[in-house]
Amino acid sequence: MSSPINVYSEIGKLKTVLLHRPGKELENLMPDYLERLLFDDIPFLKDAQQEHDQFAKVLTENGVEVLYLENLMAESLVSEDVKEAFVDEYLSEANIESEETIATIKQLLMNIEDNRELVDKTMTGMQVTELPDHEKNSLVDLMGNDYPFAIDPMPNLYFTRDNFATIGNGISLNHMYSETRNRETIYAQYIFDNHPRFKDQDIPYLYHRDEEHRLEGGDELILSKKVLAVGISQRTDAKAVEKLARNIFKEKMSFETILAFDIGEYRKFMHLDTVFTMVDYDKFTIHPEIEGDLTVYSITKGEDDLVIKKEVDQLERILAKYLQLEAVELIRCGGGDVAAAAREQWNDGSNTLTIAPGEVIVYDRNVVTNELLEKAGLTLHKLRGSELVRGRGGPRCMSMPLYREDI
Repeated sequence: MSSPINVYSEIGKLKTVLLHRPGKELENLMPDYLERLLFDDIPFLKDAQQEHDQFAKVLTENGVEVLYLENLMAESLVSEDVKEAFVDEYLSEANIESEETIATIKQLLMNIEDNRELVDKTMTGMQVTELPDHEKNSLVDLMGNDYPFAIDPMPNLYFTRDNFATIGNGISLNHMYSETRNRETIYAQYIFDNHPRFKDQDIPYLYHRDEEHRLEGGDELILSKKVLAVGISQRTDAKAVEKLARNIFKEKMSFETILAFDIGEYRKFMHLDTVFTMVDYDKFTIHPEIEGDLTVYSITKGEDDLVIKKEVDQLERILAKYLQLEAVELIRCGGGDVAAAAREQWNDGSNTLTIAPGEVIVYDRNVVTNELLEKAGLTLHKLRGSELVRGRGGPRCMSMPLYREDI
C-alpha cells in the first residue's frame, strides 16, 4: 500500500488535506487574555464557520479530499485505554496546579461517551464555573485566583499548518512556540499512532514534540523533491532547523538542501509563509518588507555533519539556482505601494494555498495583490475572510496537505 503521506512540493495537485472547522473554542476568547492565546481580535464564530465551509467547498469542488482534525482524533480513540491515556496526557499539559481539580476534570471528560463530543470539549476548554463544587483540601484550591478558565481553549486549532507538517512521506511533529499551542500537537500524536489510516504505515517522524527547540509548520515549505525552505522566525529556532535537517538526511529522503530564511522575530511576520509562498513552478509571493534584511543559509549533508553556508546573492537568483531554473518571478504583496503591502500582508495577502501549479486560494480582501497574481497568469479562488483573518492566518495556514501529486 502506498503511503498516506506524499508531499514533495508546494504546488503539486492537492489530493488530500487536513482542516479544522472553527468551533466553540473561539467563543472562549476574552479581551483580557487575547495575548495569552495568541489572538489580536475575537472572530464571530457563525461567520467564521461559514467562511471556513466555503473554503472546504472550494477544495472539494476541485477534487480535494477534505479530512477534519476533530473527526480523525475521535476515530483514533480506538479503546477505553487509549481514551484514558489521551485524557491523562491532555490534562498533564493543561497547566492545572491542583490535583483535586485534575481528578474532577478527568472524571467529567471520561464520562463523555461520544468520542467526537469529548474531542470537541478538549478543544473548547473549560471554564471554572463548569466544575462541580468539591472539598478544597489543598492550598492551591483554597487560595484560588480570578482566572476564568480551568483549561484554556485552543482557538488557534483552525490553523492546521503549524502543529505538524508533512515532508515527503514523513512528518515533523512540532514543538510549538507557546505552551497553549503545544497541547495541539497531542492530537496529531494520537492520530498517527492510532488511526487506522496511518498507524501501520511506517511514517517517519522527522521532528518530535518533546524536542527542546521550537519549530512550527508555517515555517516549513517544500520547494521541490530536493529543496526545503525553513524560516527562522518568532516561532522557529535555528537549532530546530539544524535538528530537522539532520533527521531528514538521516532518513535518506530525496531532499538535498535546506534553505534557512532568517526573517526576524516579529509578530507581524510570525512564520515564513506569512511573507513568502510558492504559487507556480517559477513564481512566488513575497512581502517586500522582508527582502532588504533577509539572509538565506544553505544546509547540506557533509561527510561528518551539516555543511552550512551563507548565500550571498539576490533571493531570485538563490531560488533559481537551487530549483534549477533560468529565473523566478517574485510577486510582491501590495505591489510597490508601502501602505497596501503592509495592510495586505497583515491580512495574509502573501499566505496563499496552491492547489495545482498556478492555481491558488486567496482571501478576496487583498485586492491589490490578487490583481498582481492574476496579471502573472495565476488562477485565483477568492474566499471571503472577514472573520477567519482575525486569527492572523490565511488559506495556507488553515490547511495541512497530506497528499499531493508529484510534479
